[in-house]
Amino acid sequence: MNYRAKLWSALPGGAKKGQEMIAKIVENVDVLIGNEEDLQKGLGIEGQDVEAKSKLDPEAFFGVIEKAVKKFPNVKGVATTLREVHSTNRHDWAAVVWLEGEKFVSPTMQLDVIDRIGGGDGFAAGLIYGLLAGKKPEEALRLGWAHGALLTTFPGDVTMAKLSEVEQLAKGGSARVQR
Repeated sequence: MNYRAKLWSALPGGAKKGQEMIAKIVENVDVLIGNEEDLQKGLGIEGQDVEAKSKLDPEAFFGVIEKAVKKFPNVKGVATTLREVHSTNRHDWAAVVWLEGEKFVSPTMQLDVIDRIGGGDGFAAGLIYGLLAGKKPEEALRLGWAHGALLTTFPGDVTMAKLSEVEQLAKGGSARVQR
């Protein structure tokens, strides 16, 4: 998911039409990857005020997930990153996955961010890689969490991380990239 309020407000029907279109898509998927705002504003699901409260709170997100799955029972998995922004270049970073009722939470790490754009996409790529490679859900989550974290340490939104670096960080190693 990648809900963009400005996009939908500029189109006929506005946010309501956007929610209708997104709902039609979500009715045909098994896994959603998006943040709280994507779920709340994109699917019309109530939750905490994501703009006023930025604390990393996995349980708040799991509450939103429960509402999303009730509305879209075909969904078997939901995942997101959790980011608390202290400054432009200092973030706390975590991630969660809900798979068929089971909850998985990554560790939290402090990041020295060079470019925050693409961290969520890096998370999605690592998570999907882990799931398709047959990894256990917790390991797939940590691969996504690690890849997204590493991606924020590069300029631009394209990864330069090697699989070995992602795996090392996922297992508890350092986010320092070996060059």
